[in-house]
Amino acid sequence: MDKFVDERDFKLLDQDRYTFFVLRRILGGPCKLILSDHERVIICFSKEPFPVWIWTPDDATDKDMAAAYDVISENGLLDGNHNYNIKYKLAEYFINRAKEEGKELSIRQNMYAYDCPKSVEPREKASGELHKCTQDDFEELVDLIDGFHNAVGIDIMDRAAYEQNAEKCIEDRRTFFWQDKGITTACCKYVPNGDMASISLVYTKPECRRKHYAENLVYTVTELARAEGYLPMLYTDADYVASNACYEKIGYIRRGELCTVG
Repeated sequence: MDKFVDERDFKLLDQDRYTFFVLRRILGGPCKLILSDHERVIICFSKEPFPVWIWTPDDATDKDMAAAYDVISENGLLDGNHNYNIKYKLAEYFINRAKEEGKELSIRQNMYAYDCPKSVEPREKASGELHKCTQDDFEELVDLIDGFHNAVGIDIMDRAAYEQNAEKCIEDRRTFFWQDKGITTACCKYVPNGDMASISLVYTKPECRRKHYAENLVYTVTELARAEGYLPMLYTDADYVASNACYEKIGYIRRGELCTVG
């Protein structure tokens, strides 16, 4: 396998432009490991604590899946400390193969990928308004990023890492709060890549939930991304029914599925 990707790999990823949207973005930055045969398997690991992304085609054979598993093992990523974002067919292979070797893997999270070709304005209006994050919001943004990661239970880091994340969010000027009477209730951001933009960091403070803040915030940020010419998309926890219903109410359409195995 080569330790680089090129136009052949991005053409392959076009087959799964929704489910592997984030992988396309990660491949454009610094990574600890990139491996590809440019035909059947693409492996990318950015850094801890983020998951390893493994792309295989829908018609992946046992040979393809064995190759992916073997490469992961040979590179020390099957040590019990890493997670993998993969398709369900590959997940089943990884879980069964690990079991044969006396290791334990399981699905940690089921995910849906959505896009929003046309937004639907929320029926329930939330009190408050949109606020673009600035340096004055730094500490509060760090707190919200911390709250988000603890709530979803993945990619958990220390506060210093969240501070770096917050600095980047403020610098990019695409991170927002929803504020009600000056009180921040929720946060959200969007990150462009190609012709799409990923809506992420959707988090509502526990004491502010069930007041439609997130629904109105995501709708508004979705429209901002669309106004820049991007097709908005997002990932959700497939098992979080209420959240998925919220996104669907404002026009998001499910386009794909994948899972995190660890």
